[in-house]
Parts: sequence; C-alpha cells; structure tokens
Amino acid sequence: MAEQAFAGEHIVGPSSAPDDVLRVEHIAKRFGPITALRDVNLHLRKGEVLGLLGDNGAGKSTLIKIICGFHKQDAGTMWLKGEPYEPKSVLDARGHGIDTVYQDLALIDELSVYHNLFLRREQLLEPTPFLADRKMRRQSRKALDEIGINIPRLDVPVARLSGGQRQAIAVARTVSSEADILLLDEPLAAMGAKEGAMILDLIARLKAEGNVSIIMILHNYVHVFAACDRVSLIADGVIALDKPTNETSVDELNEIVVEEYRRARLAAQGANGAGAGGGGDRTTADGGARPDAAG
Repeated sequence: MAEQAFAGEHIVGPSSAPDDVLRVEHIAKRFGPITALRDVNLHLRKGEVLGLLGDNGAGKSTLIKIICGFHKQDAGTMWLKGEPYEPKSVLDARGHGIDTVYQDLALIDELSVYHNLFLRREQLLEPTPFLADRKMRRQSRKALDEIGINIPRLDVPVARLSGGQRQAIAVARTVSSEADILLLDEPLAAMGAKEGAMILDLIARLKAEGNVSIIMILHNYVHVFAACDRVSLIADGVIALDKPTNETSVDELNEIVVEEYRRARLAAQGANGAGAGGGGDRTTADGGARPDAAG
C-alpha cells in the first residue's frame, strides 16, 4: 500500500507499452524508519535508454538494487517480458538477463583487471577446475577495445588504476555480458570528458542495434539529453515525471527538484510552529526527518 501523497505532489501512475521488457508497479521500500521508495511505477521498452534522475537520497539506487535482486521490495510487483519477476538474488537476476553497474563498481581491489571483468562468471579449462586465464585475458582485451578504453596491462590489481579506468572495467564487464537489460548506476561518475564520451558512444551504438534496453542513473542533464530516449525523475520516493526527452527541458526537471525542496522547507516550518504537539515525522531516503504531510 502506497503512503499518502504530499499536498500538491504529482505521482506518475502505472503505465505500459506493447514492447515493454520490464515493468514495476507500486514499489515501496523501507529500511527501518527510513522510507526509500513510497510508490514507484516505471516501465522500460525494448531497445530504449531510460534516464533515471533525482536528487541525492531520492531512491534511485534503491530502485536499481531492487530490480537487480540485491534488495527485496516491501510492496509492489514487477514483470519481466510479460512474466512475473521476483529475483531471489543478483545471480538470479543475471540469469534472467539483467546485469548491473553499481555505484560502488563492485570490484575487488586485489584482483587483476581481467579477473574483475570475469568476476562471478569465471571461465574454466574444462574438464579441470582451473581458470582459463589466457582466454579471459584475450576476451577482456577485446571488451575494453570495443569500448575504446586503454588499459595497457590487464594483469595488474585494479587498486592501482585510476577512478575512470575502474569505472570502465565495471561498464565493460556488464556490457560484454549476455544481458539484454542493463542497469547503470552513475556510469560516468568517475570519468573524464574523453572516457565519458566513449561510454556515451557505446550506449548510442547499443541503442542503434536495438537489442539491449538500458536504465541509467545520471546527474548531468547534458548526458541525459544526449543519450536517453525518455526520462523518469524520482522525487521523495516516487516517480514525479515520466516523459520522452524531446518533450521536456532542463527547466522543467529543475523545477521538480526545487519544488521538492520548497515542500520540505514548508513542512519543516509548519512542524516548528506546531511544536511538540505536532504531527509525526517521516524519514526520507537520505536519512533526514520530514514532518508527515497528513498532519
């Protein structure tokens, strides 16, 4: 059951398209007293690049982690290619064709570049239990070359690499998988302009091929309008806007975020005026308390 909306709040309801590959409806998630998601409705079409936007603490990463099986939602349902979808784990989601680049990259510093590229998907010298290191190195080089990222040595620990190189490894690992739905949590965060442009070119190439559907968490609106077909903006644990990128603007996206701040400030002022006898508090995904709009 979704929580009550704030006064004047717009919540995008469930919607669908004939070529949807993923649909989530009324997703809610709490972590103890912290409300991360209240009532999230989202769908993803085949071959589409969907930009997932929102301020820090809005619930973007939580939603990605629910879709990829890292978290279990408290309420709501999901469908994958028309069938009910309830991933039991990240590996289960991967088996269903969903792979993820996490915000923390999910790399192991002590392992080499190519071992990280094949993390939890290692190739063996059949029928022995030994790793096929030469084959994995060769395929790792090919995957990085296809992205256009230059990492001279693949046998060095990733701890010795730059932030942009580490980001490239995480992206390459996901893109080179067999997944047909990619979830990218801030894939350009640690990259310079040159490396970021290469990743955007890769996403454009995948979009042109039409076989992979992508949800990307982004903060740079320039990247959003350059790479995405459609944008969904999370504000305070709900989808507050869902539009094709050619039907919205930077001003409209900014106004929704500003309105969220304005609503929170007015609620806080009302709570201060009410004193100790006022309404209860709701806690947001960023851990801050917000007075309950229901009073």
